[in-house]
Amino acid sequence: MKGLMKRLENMMMAVTFAEAGEHDTAREILKETEEAKKKNRVTPSQRPGKTMRASSRPRS
Repeated sequence: MKGLMKRLENMMMAVTFAEAGEHDTAREILKETEEAKKKNRVTPSQRPGKTMRASSRPRS
C-alpha cells in the first residue's frame, strides 16, 4: 500500500509540473518513478517457488 501511495504522489507531482508548463521536469519525475519500480522488482529466480511433485499413486 505504501508503494501505491508513493506512485500516486509522484504522478500528482508530475501533473502539477506539467500544468505549470514544466513538461521536462514532469517527464523526469515519471522516469525516476519507473526506474525505481524496476529496481525494486523481484526476479523469478529470487522468489520462493512451489515445487511440482508427482502424484504418489500410479495412474490407471
